[in-house]
Amino acid sequence: MKRTPLYSEHLAMGARMVEFAGWEMPVWYTSVVDEHLATRQAAGLFDVSHMGVYQVEGPHAVAFLDSICANDISAIEVGGSTYGPMLDPDSNVIDDTWVYRRGENRFMVVVNASNDDKDWAWLNAVRQGQVMVDPKRPWTRAFGYKATLRNLRDPKEGADRRVDIALQGPKARDILLAMGVDPDTRDRIMALKRTELCEAVVGGIDLVVARTGYTGEKMAFELFPHPDRAVDLWKGLLEAGKPFGLKPCGLGARDSLRTEAGLPLYGHEMGGDLNLGVAEAGFSSFVKVYKPWFIGRDSYMAREKKRQGILVRFRFQEKGVRMAHPGDPVMDKKGRVIGVVTSCAVDSEGLLTGQAYIEQKSAEEGAAISVYQGSPQSIGKIPSELKAGDRVILPTPAVILSRFPK
Repeated sequence: MKRTPLYSEHLAMGARMVEFAGWEMPVWYTSVVDEHLATRQAAGLFDVSHMGVYQVEGPHAVAFLDSICANDISAIEVGGSTYGPMLDPDSNVIDDTWVYRRGENRFMVVVNASNDDKDWAWLNAVRQGQVMVDPKRPWTRAFGYKATLRNLRDPKEGADRRVDIALQGPKARDILLAMGVDPDTRDRIMALKRTELCEAVVGGIDLVVARTGYTGEKMAFELFPHPDRAVDLWKGLLEAGKPFGLKPCGLGARDSLRTEAGLPLYGHEMGGDLNLGVAEAGFSSFVKVYKPWFIGRDSYMAREKKRQGILVRFRFQEKGVRMAHPGDPVMDKKGRVIGVVTSCAVDSEGLLTGQAYIEQKSAEEGAAISVYQGSPQSIGKIPSELKAGDRVILPTPAVILSRFPK
């Protein structure tokens, strides 16, 4: 398995390590609930340096990214960023990425660790004209872009290398500034709005500082140091964050936080066995069909005309119920199966919150549903055979929440 620059730090702090997407990563240090609450109430620090980090630069960088991303990359101003789903020619989701504009013709693209190799191969194949990009015109190739692709985790990139470390929670900015900054840097970081970024030196470490994250927190940062300074940044933030209640967090809290926030995970709410698309996940606003062309545009529009399902958030109404798992059946109040669970985790109130893909006509906020956790092969005897003292498995009541927390 691969290891991040912070691997030794995780071991020294007693983290429980697990395999994830080919990487040996911390799943928790204390507990998922403890780290979840720390992020919501103070701040959490996450090692996400397993994520892929690319740079796209050159005079045609915008045009190239607009061809492979469903969102409008040209609309991002320098110092801004956006969610950038990548589709294949049949509108299947290759990955959901985040695109940062560091300069007029210089972009940083962050991709999921599980899709890193696939994404890198796809981007290079498109740029080099090696793959079909339009089923209606199979001879067409997206070729000739004057754009250079660089993998910023590759040692050959030298001083330009970057990895991702996430600082999330209401005290995140206070902690970042407590690392030590000059007055000008302080002003620039204080001025950052959500999705904005700047280049800064914090605590003597050169960083790309972006107000983005994957926890649903309004005050959230993703910090991009050179991998050689990742340990210094990690230790510095933990030290500066002690008075504020900062805690290191593992993959468990990262998953519970994003589930509570209604954010998709590739393989669960996008792609995966259900082959869910961007619109099914509730993110159609990030697909700009007003663009004259991007890979998957026509297929996406055709798919939308036939789509009948959507993702919802739901929550069990009592504590102590069993965890739901992907694939568990979801039923309406009349007992009719309307969909399946895609994710489930504990939330800030100690209840289980999840996401489910259900038929669109049943996706009404406040509607009562029920879930058969564990997808039991048998629920027991048929009703006519039941006698006093027999037990049968019942689905657990839940309610549909707003798609994203209000």
